[in-house]
Amino acid sequence: MLAISVAGALIAFAILRYNGQENREALAQIEERQADIDRLNGEGAKIQQQLSPDQQNLLIAAHKLVSNKTFVWSRLFSDLESVLPEGVSASRMVVRNVYADGNRITAELDFAVLSHDYSAVQNMINAMNNSGLFQAELRGQDLQKTDRSTYTEYTLRLVYSPTRSLAPGPTTDVARNDAGGAQ
Repeated sequence: MLAISVAGALIAFAILRYNGQENREALAQIEERQADIDRLNGEGAKIQQQLSPDQQNLLIAAHKLVSNKTFVWSRLFSDLESVLPEGVSASRMVVRNVYADGNRITAELDFAVLSHDYSAVQNMINAMNNSGLFQAELRGQDLQKTDRSTYTEYTLRLVYSPTRSLAPGPTTDVARNDAGGAQ
């Protein structure tokens, strides 16, 4: 028993020593990589300081163009459609900014809807804020009168941050019939 215990302790100490060595090597690699990152960030800052104002504006525009290219506009429209209740219709949308927030693409929008019923708009705002995709804030309302009806245009500020996984789209009658036939 004593021999087995001693052998087990020697094996455990050998494993512990090996793990300690691996840990020290990993920490050295991390420090080396961090030094490389710091050096490259310093070089990037020096290069940006050497850019003319026109070149800096061009660089900002290029970054925005890349962000716009990676943004899925059809997904935005689908997600907006999923939270718009009956009796509320979109009237206009202005994209203020599209940017990368970490590894998420985010869009800031001015969004206007038309409705006869304020409670429907309030329910829509609540649905947006609870969706995890939108942050909606009512900015204003403007009463519109025509010969046939009276309605209000509500202006909202939206921040749209889609998740990486695709949300299920709205179910259509065709999809329901196909699913029912497959059972």
